[in-house]
Amino acid sequence: MTGRILVTGGAGFIGCHVARLLLQRGYEVRVLDSLIDQVHARGVPRNAILNHVELIRADVRDLDRVSAALNGVDNVIHLAAEVGVGQSMYAIDRYVSVNDHGTAVLFQALIDQPVARVVVASSMSIYGEGLYRTAAGERLDDVQRPAQRCGDGWDLRGPDGGILMPMPTPEWKRPNLASVYALTKYVQERLTLTVAPAYGMQGVALRLFNVYGPGQALSNPYTGVLAIFASRLLNRARPMVFEDGEQRRDFVHVDDVARAFLLALEHPGAPGQVFNVGSGQDVSINEVGAALASAMGVPHLAPEVMGKARVGDIRHCFADISLVRDALGFQPRRSFEDSLGELADWVRLQQAEDRVQDARRELEQRGLVA
Repeated sequence: MTGRILVTGGAGFIGCHVARLLLQRGYEVRVLDSLIDQVHARGVPRNAILNHVELIRADVRDLDRVSAALNGVDNVIHLAAEVGVGQSMYAIDRYVSVNDHGTAVLFQALIDQPVARVVVASSMSIYGEGLYRTAAGERLDDVQRPAQRCGDGWDLRGPDGGILMPMPTPEWKRPNLASVYALTKYVQERLTLTVAPAYGMQGVALRLFNVYGPGQALSNPYTGVLAIFASRLLNRARPMVFEDGEQRRDFVHVDDVARAFLLALEHPGAPGQVFNVGSGQDVSINEVGAALASAMGVPHLAPEVMGKARVGDIRHCFADISLVRDALGFQPRRSFEDSLGELADWVRLQQAEDRVQDARRELEQRGLVA
């Protein structure tokens, strides 16, 4: 393959893996990234792959810089975003500005410099609660989580009072935007799928589930849960788990995510579509904490179950990946169990500042933990 790809946010965790795969595929890669301190300490890129791309340090909201970055570009992978459900609930202006205004600026620039295809990173967070069924087998796609307090119980219940059972969540499940982050990701997705075809471009959205793997920013307390747990364990502290730890998620390796972006970029069946990108397997947060502690050689550092909930969190959500498998041929190659050793080996070589307690205090001071 040939051509030049612009990857916004390409210096981040997922972006570096995508850039590596694009280079291997024969593309020229240009990265636009603001290199914020929360992800890149002192604004220094963390991954050596960036030595092999054209790196532009700029804010995605800067129309002039974005326009310049689009010169000679054939396709765009749009990853630039502020990430984190909890932080989004108090850094509202920042999240809306970067995620939604930044995407608007990108498309404003693309009007004058259109490309063939734009692939945007959406998020499983737009679903809110996943798909559920009652004991009688009735599917429910609009489950709303009530406000809960410690001692109320965490499982969701149906109209008859029975506990609802979670099911794999497909793309047709209606959105339930339970956080500012979810709102912004949905806007990014819809802008891409609305504006791109209006100007003769193709748009694709990938709803990413919980991405993990080597290269995450371990000192960022609002990154993925596995990286947050790893930072705690590296500093010989127990991972903190909200609620009872039995909430279930889908963890997908970053290598598989990078392949999904390549498929979304190249496959003729991708344009105009929204695809889940997950492993198709679910695991509880307690299981995640215990497994990672064991892989890192500190099994005695069991998760500390808080018995409190964060505003904006959901109970269960994991991916139905049948659409992306059938339409694009995507099949995860990395299993959670077989990848933890690799992740643990990488984490042991890192240094991480444990900021989890600071993040928790920020949320508690604003009444976002109860």
